[in-house]
Amino acid sequence: MGIPRKTCSILTAVGLLLQAAPPVLAQQTGQAGAKESRIQVTSELVLVNVVAHDRKGNLVRDLKKGDFTVFEDGKKQEISTFDFENVDELVTAGAAEATISGAAGPGTLLRSAKKAAPSLDARDRRLILLFLDFSAMDPEQIERSVEAAKKFVDTKMQPADLMALVSLATNMRVDLDFTDDKTKLLAALTAYNSGQGQGFENGSSGSAEGAAETSGAFSADDTDFNTFSADRKLLALQSLMQALGKLPQKKSLIYFSNGISQSGVDNQSALRATTAAAVKANVSIYSLDIRGLQAFPPGGEAQSASLHGQSTYSGASVLNDLSGNAASQETLATLSSDTGGKAFFDSNDFSGVFSQVQKDSSAYYVLGFTSNNPLKDGKFRRLKVQVNRSDLKLDFRAGYYAGRDFEHLNRADREQQLEDELEAQLPRVDVPLYAGAAYFRQDDAHYYLAVSLVIPGSQIPFVTEKDKDNATIDIIGEALGGGKLRVGQLRDTVKLAVESTQQVRRKNVQYNTGFVLAPGSYHLKFVIRENQTGRMGSFETDVQIPDLRKMPLKMSSVVLSSLRAPVTNKKNGANPLIRDQMELVPNITHVFTPDQHLYLQYEVYDAAKGKNPAPAAAASQKGTAKDAPAAKPPKDSIRVFTSIEFLQGATKIYESKPVVANEVTAPERKAVIFQMDLPLQALKPGLYLCQVNVLDDVAGSFFFPRLPLLIREAVPAAASKAGD
Repeated sequence: MGIPRKTCSILTAVGLLLQAAPPVLAQQTGQAGAKESRIQVTSELVLVNVVAHDRKGNLVRDLKKGDFTVFEDGKKQEISTFDFENVDELVTAGAAEATISGAAGPGTLLRSAKKAAPSLDARDRRLILLFLDFSAMDPEQIERSVEAAKKFVDTKMQPADLMALVSLATNMRVDLDFTDDKTKLLAALTAYNSGQGQGFENGSSGSAEGAAETSGAFSADDTDFNTFSADRKLLALQSLMQALGKLPQKKSLIYFSNGISQSGVDNQSALRATTAAAVKANVSIYSLDIRGLQAFPPGGEAQSASLHGQSTYSGASVLNDLSGNAASQETLATLSSDTGGKAFFDSNDFSGVFSQVQKDSSAYYVLGFTSNNPLKDGKFRRLKVQVNRSDLKLDFRAGYYAGRDFEHLNRADREQQLEDELEAQLPRVDVPLYAGAAYFRQDDAHYYLAVSLVIPGSQIPFVTEKDKDNATIDIIGEALGGGKLRVGQLRDTVKLAVESTQQVRRKNVQYNTGFVLAPGSYHLKFVIRENQTGRMGSFETDVQIPDLRKMPLKMSSVVLSSLRAPVTNKKNGANPLIRDQMELVPNITHVFTPDQHLYLQYEVYDAAKGKNPAPAAAASQKGTAKDAPAAKPPKDSIRVFTSIEFLQGATKIYESKPVVANEVTAPERKAVIFQMDLPLQALKPGLYLCQVNVLDDVAGSFFFPRLPLLIREAVPAAASKAGD
């Protein structure tokens, strides 16, 4: 049975809640007191692979760093790194050493984590990745792809070649990591079957003219599906680039495909992102159209039904077929030309792509430079490499896309940035963020987990617009059950508009939300981003929601607060901290001043019923139970006592008068709700242990939860004005 999930975003006051800012107790990490640091490098090394040929077409291997000059957009760049990869040396040196021979096991390159360092020695090796896109292939094309790959491995593969296999059908799989073992490669290729394709080929454009007659009443418009199908292929390629980018050597990806047809701007964006990722990862894509040389008879192929309309007789059907074929090849050609590879179309001899890959990566120079253009605008920058010998011809990629900073990110990229940070192993700590959580039972199987996120107001930059200081904060988060299963998620953008930034800088900005979850262990992670500079912060922690059915006294978390705020949003969901259009705002740092009130809220569930002849001893002072009766309770009723103690070591400093509840406050949840109000003027500043005493007098069960609480000196009014 799946765990139910519900996301509820609750904002009160003016967009967010502002509280007096206490010191930050811990950095944003799952363990209290732990601190993390993050080193950011703003300069990026641009790598350019250069293949040099003489006039006879022979590879030139004796060039030095000083022989090359690199230009970016016509401006000379300083070459900071230089390397020469001579793959042919391994061919003449004999068998490869055992340390780099054989299949790369799990956790080496393709299967390793994104942040892990590569454990594959690829020096003077030729890295070839076969990417077989079965998602739109028919059985004949699948067999043709597999046979071409097997023929190359069996007859043309050299000792210097390290090959990997990746396939795409309903999902993308790494079928074999980099290896030079022919037996393993042939076995993995043989395991492919003609049923791998799963029907993701392009659908109809909505017009029946020129389409095969299938006795259908109409022809569906599959434009949206086609857009999804093309994006799916391109995003699969893009994810591969992230794994391949761990090695500085040139990588060659042979893309077995039957074409990619673009359908609009969305596909263009995905295509640009894919080529940019390939260039950054130093990967050249060699596209192979596995359809080979095609003929387009006017009436359609023999295995197809007769065509609708008159296009068969006018030649329009042949023209449409040719145009569609060219359009599907255009994307493949772009992938190859923009990444320094080559495209192979309209040929039934597929051996040429393998020979070209071996030729292009036999001996090449790797030039690295840091661009003198500091702009992170994401634009295409053209590259030109010159050598001081006029008799040589150089092959290199035409350019690359620069990185983009937050200012130049579009809406889709900004959303992706949040998603990536949510998945990142190393969290961002540019903006301090800390959080707290408390659980309340809804029924035996569901609990409301109230979550509060706190950001220091001093960390939020504001922009003055229309006589107000404005700022926006993006928030994304998730609750993971069992370590991996996402059972709750959050995405919100909060707008702040205040009369003066000083209102915020001395306070904390708090965002309250919640998830409805089943009892169990969960991992929470939240990411926030302020949208002026793009700085981000994250917080993650583990929480445990107990199964109260196993407890002698069933009790919720204890929430401490110093603020009750009116709720303007009528849709407050299942949040038990909202009652009578007033929300109790959790104080997750447990830091108070003597001039504040301490509000506590907690609940007791399934209180036992019995004969209670004694009258209720409900206190009438500041500590009271909500709706507590003042008259004599009925004979068959509950009787729950509670009081609050403040301890310093073994010394009791203060104890409130007991409060007695004789009725269930929330019958739908079988809950007795206690809302306590304690003034703090009588307590001296210092660190206390707040103990909540709860006793079910009928059942004879009890519970004494304790929470740390810090009372610090109040800020004098004069100092507060000086701060403004």
